[in-house]
Amino acid sequence: MGQRMHGLKTLRDIVLEYGMAAHPDLAAMARELGRVVHRNGAVIARRLNTLQRHCGVSGYWSLARQRQPALHVAVKAWPTGAPVPLCGQAGDWELELALHGALALETWRRDPLTGSLVAHGRDWLGPGDARWFEHDAALVHRCRNLSRRETAYTLHVCRSADASHRDIPGGETAGWLPPALAGPRRIAS
Repeated sequence: MGQRMHGLKTLRDIVLEYGMAAHPDLAAMARELGRVVHRNGAVIARRLNTLQRHCGVSGYWSLARQRQPALHVAVKAWPTGAPVPLCGQAGDWELELALHGALALETWRRDPLTGSLVAHGRDWLGPGDARWFEHDAALVHRCRNLSRRETAYTLHVCRSADASHRDIPGGETAGWLPPALAGPRRIAS
């Protein structure tokens, strides 16, 4: 993977590098992303603090969006005590990486006959921990911030032709990453 500068741009670059494959190795991507978060937690925390000051506590900030393959990379803020809706998986795969704070990632499986939700699992994520989902239309999930005081942040990556994220409070209108942090926006056709 070579030498990289550290921080959110590094995370974006790793995702774009791995995400170009038809069937990316999500475990390897998660390991490398986690390694960067563990090594550069202080740098990433400063960037997240800048995001929070410029754009507010709650939000969704796009780091990169590509058309071919349809890939979207964003930072999500998870405020304390905020109700979080369930999120279905719309695309080929999704990856959620904790950047700051602690989260509970809960999953449910929708019963095909009744449509009711059955608890499927719960994972606890701390900085550098990741969870990914491969295409499964019956699976829904949500992240919940475990802190009573601090906003938690995740790096959200998905491959989907429709990465609209209508299930996120504020949706994409919640904010874009300030240009000083984002660098050039990458859109490939």
